[in-house]
Amino acid sequence: MPKIVLAYSGGLDTSVAVHWLRKEKGFTVVAFCADLGQAPDLALTKKRAMATGAVEFLAEDLRERFVHEYVFPAIQANAIYENGYPLNTALGRPLIAQELARVAIEKGCEFVAHGCTAKGNDQVRFEAGLAALEPQLKVVAPLREWKFKSREEEVDYALANKIEVPVKRDKPYSIDINLWGASIECGELEDPWQAPPEDTHLMTVPAEKAPDKAVEIEVEFEQGIPVKLNKKALGGVKLIEAMNKLAGEHAIGRVDVIENRVIGIKSREVYEAPAATVLLTAHKALEEMTLSREVLRQKSILSQAYSDIIYSGQWFTDLRDALDAFIRVTQKYVTGTLRMRLYKGQCVVVGRRSPCSLYDKSLATYGSGDAFNHEAAKGFLDIYNLGIKAQGLRRKRSLSSEVGK
Repeated sequence: MPKIVLAYSGGLDTSVAVHWLRKEKGFTVVAFCADLGQAPDLALTKKRAMATGAVEFLAEDLRERFVHEYVFPAIQANAIYENGYPLNTALGRPLIAQELARVAIEKGCEFVAHGCTAKGNDQVRFEAGLAALEPQLKVVAPLREWKFKSREEEVDYALANKIEVPVKRDKPYSIDINLWGASIECGELEDPWQAPPEDTHLMTVPAEKAPDKAVEIEVEFEQGIPVKLNKKALGGVKLIEAMNKLAGEHAIGRVDVIENRVIGIKSREVYEAPAATVLLTAHKALEEMTLSREVLRQKSILSQAYSDIIYSGQWFTDLRDALDAFIRVTQKYVTGTLRMRLYKGQCVVVGRRSPCSLYDKSLATYGSGDAFNHEAAKGFLDIYNLGIKAQGLRRKRSLSSEVGK
């Protein structure tokens, strides 16, 4: 029997996929579970995989790599897709693809499989990553091949074949969670008129249940990377975990958008990203203080390009390497502390300071201590307006000639 390694989460799709790959396709299945901060119950996940037909279960704690190799560069890039998606799921896929390829080679597998749908973005991210890293591997995508037309039908199949799955027919949500946030799809969420049911949210409380008193926190960055929370030095994983808890308790980080998928269709997407919301907001505010106008403007353009690269699965490309080089240079002086106020879903910057600040109070103030040379403004405006004045004179000449006709 040919051997295949499956990216296994223990959710509905991959649980059914183990059984389907074995029974319908004749594969010997190795299940690989990547921990990116979703805190899986590995004993239960292994039990479920083996009971469904896997011959081997492998798990890898990838949280540190995820934060340092993927999340931190995304923070430095201010990576947000379209109208608010902080790319939590998208950032995890290239790392899983990298590990999937490694396991396939180590275990002598000619095939790899994933549990992504034919309409989704994750199939692109996985397969683009595999193509870049180990192009000889052959990909099997059960959800593109099997007969099921809905998640409800999958649940029925699982029940009929005694496959233990963590969803029920009346709550067929698909939830992907990691340290950087949660992505929630399917079920009632497919109707954009309906508000997300409260039971879909795992990381945040609703605003009405958040504390009635605002809290202020401090976040310190070194060269664009968060290093301290409330003056306490924390490693990346611990800092993000602490921020998720704190911001989630204040209802920070809920996102509900209509999004443009890679394949061209629009999709209603619901996200939770407490830590990402706070850290991205803080980082952007610190850049406003420490980067020049010209760098900020160019970086805003390239930040969107960087976000598109992550979203569309092009992590392992020359373009991403090139943008990383630019972004690393811009972060040289992005060091400082932000004071943030969290209150019932709102995250607001209320204080900034940096040893690398380009803000000079003596030039900006309208009070005593003003060091700005006011007399120089006239000469500046004389030169600044030369081109505008030339256009104004031409406009007057043109109007005069029109009147004379």
